[in-house]
Amino acid sequence: MTNKIKIHRVMNDLTQVELAAKVGVIPWTISQMELNHYAPSVKLALRIAKTLNTTVEELFILDEKGE
Repeated sequence: MTNKIKIHRVMNDLTQVELAAKVGVIPWTISQMELNHYAPSVKLALRIAKTLNTTVEELFILDEKGE
């Protein structure tokens, strides 16, 4: 799975620290998601999408294997 969190975060003029504070996680979590090293829970994915004014489907992309 890949994601577009960084693109949408920058479009919303937020730092990793600011986004993390808004969604209730530590900045490391946002960093790891942007590097595609961490897949968030559904609840966190929904909070991120809402904060970034987009949808979960726009933020997260499954690869061909469905991972």
